[in-house]
Formats: sequence, structure tokens, C-alpha cells
Amino acid sequence: MHKTELIAALDTDTLKAAEHLLDKLEGRVKFFKVGSVLFTAAGPAAVDLVHKRGGRVFLDLKFYDIPNTVKHAVKHAGAMGVYSVSLHLSGGNEMLRACAELDKRPKLWGITVLTSFDEYGLFRSGYRCGIDKTVRNLAAHGAANGADGVVCSPLEAAMLRKIHDGKLKLVTPGIRPEARGDDQKRAVTPAAAREAGADFIVVGRPITAAADPAAAAAAILEDLK
Repeated sequence: MHKTELIAALDTDTLKAAEHLLDKLEGRVKFFKVGSVLFTAAGPAAVDLVHKRGGRVFLDLKFYDIPNTVKHAVKHAGAMGVYSVSLHLSGGNEMLRACAELDKRPKLWGITVLTSFDEYGLFRSGYRCGIDKTVRNLAAHGAANGADGVVCSPLEAAMLRKIHDGKLKLVTPGIRPEARGDDQKRAVTPAAAREAGADFIVVGRPITAAADPAAAAAAILEDLK
């Protein structure tokens, strides 16, 4: 039976706050996202903190630059021992292949279309194919150039699972146990993401902003069953 893992996003402003959240989630969650907010505030110490607690790190810095620069960023991320990194699939073939050819590297999860976009927002950004086709094209590009997985909305996960038949891991942010009226335009519940075929769901504010983060995480894990 298909299993979907929970990645809890450590989207905190300080290392101390991240440590407090890790204390709450210890024993419940194995994977943690360290994104641009916490990494900018605390640097590699944030990664070390998760590792010391026995967790695995998804370093979500969304690398996007010339091939040589991104290759070395991924190389250094690998030296930190992170499980996976994110990079924009729109960075091109050479950028992806340069990272994929590294000897010791983390999993490469390619960004397709951010879950904060709706069709109008994507169009205004210069993409004219619509969300589904853009995601499909970028995922195919990633699969052909060494990506291990793609980051997409759960709304596109079923389509990509059918096309790639499990050859790409599907990582889905934009998870909301209930409507919250925030900046996530393409959000679904944990159960819906699992049904769509997500291998990982990334959950931030529903856990970090909860009065009881442990209970919130437990409810999401229950929903995934």
C-alpha cells in the first residue's frame, strides 16, 4: 500500500523556536524542512539541530542559478548530510545534470509551479501554457535530467503519478487540514494528497501555528492513514 510521509516545516525565525518545535514533535515526525527563513537566520546550525535529534532534513532553498553555482551549492548541502534539496526545474538541462552527476549528493527535488500561484498569477509571470501543462513539462524535464522527485501541488500529483509511474517522488506542499484563507492557492487535505499519490506532504503553519503542534501533527498523520 502506498505510504505518504509527513515533512514538518521548521519555518521559524530563530534556532530556539525550531528547537522548541522539535521537542514537541520528537518521536512523531522523521522528516523536517529547513527553508530559507530559518537557514538565513541560523545557517547550517539548523541542519545540525535536526540531525542531532535523529531527523532527516529537506533543505528547501530552491536553488536557481548557473550550473556551476548550483552544483557547488548542492555539493555543500550533501556534505552537511541533508536528505534532499530543492532546485528550480526551470534552471535548465545543464544545471540539473551538473547536480545529478555529483558522486555524493542529496536527493534532488525539482520545483515545478509554486502552490501560491493560481492560473492568473502564473499567466502574469510569463507562463502561457497553464498550470497543468507547465507542471507536466517541467516534471518531464526533471525526469530526463536526473531529478529524483518533483515538488508540485497535490492537484497535479495524480497526473504526474500516472505519467511517471512512481519513477519520480512527488513532494506536495500546500497541505491544509481545513480552509485557512492564506496564500496557498492550490491546497488540499492530507488525505486528498495521499489519494492523489503524494510520497511526501510538506506541512508548515497548520503545525507551527497550532496551539499544540504535537496534536496537530498527530491528527495529520492519522489523516494520512
